Amino acid sequence: MKTLLKPLSLALFIAAMLPTQNACNQTSPSSSPPTQTAHTQTSPPSDTIPAIGPSSHFCKAIGGPESEEGHSLIQTSDGGYAIAGYTKSFGAGGYDVYVVKLDAKGNLQWTKTIGGPGTEEGRSLIQTSDGGYAIAGYTESFGAGDEDVYVVKLDANGNLQWTKTIGGPKEDVGLSLIQTSDGGYAIAGSTKSFGVGKADVYVVKLDAKGNLQWTKTISGGPWDVGNSLIQTSDGGYVIAGFTFDVYVVKLNAKGNLQWTKTIGGPEPEEGSSLIQTSDGGYAIAGFTISFCAGGNDVYVVKLDAHGNLQWTKTIGGSAVEGSSSLIQTSDGGYAIAGLTNSFGAGDYDVYVVKLDAKGNLQWTKTIGGPGGDWGHSLIQTSDGGYTIAGSTQSFGAGKKEDVYVIKLDKNGDACCAVSQTSRVGSGGRLRSATPSIGSGGTLTAPTPTTSSGGTFTNQCP
Repeated sequence: MKTLLKPLSLALFIAAMLPTQNACNQTSPSSSPPTQTAHTQTSPPSDTIPAIGPSSHFCKAIGGPESEEGHSLIQTSDGGYAIAGYTKSFGAGGYDVYVVKLDAKGNLQWTKTIGGPGTEEGRSLIQTSDGGYAIAGYTESFGAGDEDVYVVKLDANGNLQWTKTIGGPKEDVGLSLIQTSDGGYAIAGSTKSFGVGKADVYVVKLDAKGNLQWTKTISGGPWDVGNSLIQTSDGGYVIAGFTFDVYVVKLNAKGNLQWTKTIGGPEPEEGSSLIQTSDGGYAIAGFTISFCAGGNDVYVVKLDAHGNLQWTKTIGGSAVEGSSSLIQTSDGGYAIAGLTNSFGAGDYDVYVVKLDAKGNLQWTKTIGGPGGDWGHSLIQTSDGGYTIAGSTQSFGAGKKEDVYVIKLDKNGDACCAVSQTSRVGSGGRLRSATPSIGSGGTLTAPTPTTSSGGTFTNQCP
């Protein structure tokens, strides 16, 4: 079994291993199935507990004796939440896709696992136009190669409708999923089966029933990853990721290349999360090693509608910070979730950063305990507050990681949040490039095993 993809990419993991005092440049330069029988395990414990204090605050953990992580979070049409990630405590194999449904107060409604005898992981979750859910990630149990892009469709109650795999003989993963304006789906990630580099950005387009329409590979360097995908107002697509620098790729509605941009400095930078902003431009959050106060910092890049650089910001402390989720907030500013080990209570803490519309720092918060705690996905909720999903080693049912769900109010306050003071900087050069373009991928429709499970715990007294 291969090591699971971490919430922030290999580049950030490498960065975290570097000495914290030597990387920064403070001067700003001008990814046939086995036959299986479906089964259902015992339902998860019904020990849902009332929210503590105001309904706008909670800090919860969901999991079992082994490892669980939440990678992607949405607020659902009923006002509750759904999280997708992985579980090792429950399911059919080593790791399975894990889907958790909570009500608006954070109480557990149901969990589902989807997978086979190998490793499956859910990286991106959406609620679909029919009220159900779709998840993208990767599978080792099914498909054409070592790892294939894995797409799972559930109904509104979490019942399996269909699954698809897309890939080739090597490792192909899905990291970001959207439902497109035609009712279909688009996935971005990486491929080692196709393209010209060691890994290339991989974009897959499916119709509403999960049938393959087209694939694209984009290679700007020896190692390229597409971490985040959006459909733009013109019907096309923009992908943000990594090509040693932050990598931004614009495609038209048919997947044809329009432009690419890289933003960075002499050391690695990465874009983990991308949004189209209210002015028609784009904002990307990730990490930087070239421009930082410590080992690496949160990196925020603002581009106009044509991909021209408007501003950059770095936020961090003396050690390691990184971001995995970015949103534009109702006041026109931005909120970012990730991790820090410059600040907080433990090894790593969840890190939440609020900026105004111009990228100026408004506040930062840390949430965590003595172990490692990560923030993977952030949303602004209908009450104006924020909810973060991730993983916790400090709290929960097991001795390893549990899914971690944190609800903050509009000021970033909660029973488990601590205010911090972070340093702010900027830096990064913009470059245009002409990448290599290709395509490839075999579609299969496997039948996985489904089950459920999870113990529900509350961090706050």
